[in-house]
Amino acid sequence: MSRSGFASKSYHTRGLVLRTHKLGEADRIITLLTPNGIVRAVAKGVRRTSSRMGATLEPFMEVDALLVMGRNLDIVSQAQLRNPYGQLLVMDYPSYTVANAMSEIAEKLLETESDSALQQYQLFHGAIALLSKQRVDSGAVLDSYILRALSVAGWAPSFTDCVRCGKPGPHQALHVQLGGVVCPECRPSGSLSPHPVTIEYLQALLEGDWSTVAEAGPRARKQAADIVANYLQWHLERAVNSLRLVERN
Repeated sequence: MSRSGFASKSYHTRGLVLRTHKLGEADRIITLLTPNGIVRAVAKGVRRTSSRMGATLEPFMEVDALLVMGRNLDIVSQAQLRNPYGQLLVMDYPSYTVANAMSEIAEKLLETESDSALQQYQLFHGAIALLSKQRVDSGAVLDSYILRALSVAGWAPSFTDCVRCGKPGPHQALHVQLGGVVCPECRPSGSLSPHPVTIEYLQALLEGDWSTVAEAGPRARKQAADIVANYLQWHLERAVNSLRLVERN
């Protein structure tokens, strides 16, 4: 995150804690997703039992933070809790594993590109809030988040029109590297032939159409999850380690 726009040595920001790392005997390094990008800061003394900020700066908590600029890492001066998503997510293991995967993805997407930081923040916030309510299948929340986060980053898939010629669908073939469905004339070798319900399910995930998502069966969910994971890895050009730990219902 660029801090050139801050006039003073301290600044306020809203943020969602993505992860934490121990530092020394009592401190932690906090990775925050903010509307301006990724911020890494030291929270001093938060591992002591007397710390008032310790429980606030746990993964997936939304906070209002006052930070002081440092030479290498900023320092968390104050942190006020806005939404205790983390407290809710730790009570459901599948949701918690999904939240960790989304955190890793958000961080990787913003490592080299910050122009879409506000949109990525809003998208991640919405997904974490939905996940914490446990009203939608956690795996579906993850797959929807991935497709929409990639779209915000400039890699929007198409599950309706042919990605090569734009011919309106529905189409029966899908090519991961091209980014969606292809018509018979444009179909290259290596294309997949997912069940038509799977393609409809992928479009519902992309649109956040949760009523359609809820009607999908296990076959469509499994096919879609594999397609989404491959599409993510193709664009990130590396694996997301947390995806291997995701526990789906």
